[in-house]
Amino acid sequence: MKKNNLIIFAGVILLIFSIGIFIYANSKDKNRNNNDNNKINIMISILLQIDFVKNIGKDKVSVEAMIPPGFSPATYEPSMEQLKKLSEADLYIKIGQIPFEKTQMKRLEDLNPEMKVIDSSDGIEIYENDPHIWLSPRLVKRQVENIYLALVETDSENRDFYEKNKNEYLAELDNLDLELKNAFSEMEGKKILVFHPAFGYLARDYDFEQIAIEIDGKEPSAENLAKIIDTAKEENIKTIFVQKQFSQKSAEAIARQIDGVVVPLDPLAEDYVENLRRIGVEMGK
Repeated sequence: MKKNNLIIFAGVILLIFSIGIFIYANSKDKNRNNNDNNKINIMISILLQIDFVKNIGKDKVSVEAMIPPGFSPATYEPSMEQLKKLSEADLYIKIGQIPFEKTQMKRLEDLNPEMKVIDSSDGIEIYENDPHIWLSPRLVKRQVENIYLALVETDSENRDFYEKNKNEYLAELDNLDLELKNAFSEMEGKKILVFHPAFGYLARDYDFEQIAIEIDGKEPSAENLAKIIDTAKEENIKTIFVQKQFSQKSAEAIARQIDGVVVPLDPLAEDYVENLRRIGVEMGK
């Protein structure tokens, strides 16, 4: 009798387990079907990656950013709503090197073990530990290739669709590169003053130099502030470029000393091509 009871008990447990798996699988399918008509659900780290992914995937992808507008990739903690969306994602496409990904990715992967993680910075040589690889259109072309390969691997039936879109976007990035060359044509060898050192790749690509007020994520000391003011006066720098994600206090103090102006830029803005054009116009003046 006891043996029969054990067999019955084991059978009930197996049945419950099977039903659980069926409900979970069904619910994943239902979530996928309800989420934008069976599009590939993609999570990315920073807002401008939406532009990269959407230009290739168009109406076949649904894309959500983990870091909202106005927040710093160095300090942001994802919300419960974002974590819920992450649990339904098919792909996570990393930008590659930002602090958010270094501190959060293990946790995000554990929340959705079925989600495939793609590093769009694969094949890119990092320059002076600078994570801002997206501020070089030339490096973005490599990221676009990596995103394309991830979409094709996930949805091989639409390879031709993704390839056509990718090639069109690569051509747009080539045009942007030419526009920036023209915008920075008078900048060779010159220096610009920035609060956060986000523009290293841009400066390298177009032959100018950035001087950063912030040092290792910290406000400058009084001594360093004095050196920056002296350099700005020597180089006749009258513009300080700041980001809305960071304090402008030190930049405003320097601007008063050099009779200059503070100009806000947003290296994380979503409309990538148009935003780089704006940055080129402002810095190339």
